[in-house]
Amino acid sequence: MDAGIVTVGNELLAGDIENTNATWLADELTGRGVDVARIVVVPDDEPVLAETIRSWRERFDAVLVTGGLGGTPDDVTMDAVAAGLDRDLIVDPVAEADVRETIERIFEENPDLDFDLRAEWYASMPAGATPIPNPEGLAPGCVVDDVYVLPGIPEEMRAVFENVAGDFAGEVATQTLYSPEPEGALASVLGAVAERFGVRVGSYPNRDASHTRLKVTGDDEATVTDAVEWLRAEADLELTLAEEWGDAVEETL
Repeated sequence: MDAGIVTVGNELLAGDIENTNATWLADELTGRGVDVARIVVVPDDEPVLAETIRSWRERFDAVLVTGGLGGTPDDVTMDAVAAGLDRDLIVDPVAEADVRETIERIFEENPDLDFDLRAEWYASMPAGATPIPNPEGLAPGCVVDDVYVLPGIPEEMRAVFENVAGDFAGEVATQTLYSPEPEGALASVLGAVAERFGVRVGSYPNRDASHTRLKVTGDDEATVTDAVEWLRAEADLELTLAEEWGDAVEETL
């Protein structure tokens, strides 16, 4: 299973806030065996987002969109998803009932509030979508045609994602090694192991710690183990498995 992550917001493009949602989602999906193939940030621009949805839904098994839900003028995500999927934007009755309950609770708990909250601002979504409850806020998410729409506020996004996390599953195995060699010295042997075993190998240098972290990823544990054993046996380099790394570092102190 592969997926694309679309994060929405002018504030992300301006650097006003850090894009923690993309990092969190990528980690969650990868841990479930999903191959995160693309991550993109788009502005609060309905045509741009609609075209991204239109293109990506044909390329990936799932598209996750986060940000731009709510009742302010720059909250265009639901409109854009509906346009990108060639669906009407409707007020979903299930979502509307849930939002009304939340609004009533907000005003009961905060009787001094003096502004308008309309359920339709938060309960509008593409026709045929299935609402995803938001236990942390007003705006529910939804899923339609393998496009998952999540709020942008991090705690809300995470809570909504947990309601659909079971939809994302695959086969993945990883092992981590460390080498005192610089990344350039590892290039040849890492290319060889990737070609020989059909695994993916990432190298992540840490100059401050004087080591390079290697991550070997494949579709099953046996293949990854064979690849790691080959690396350690055949490479004329010192490679230490992650579980051995702590002991090795401690011995040098």
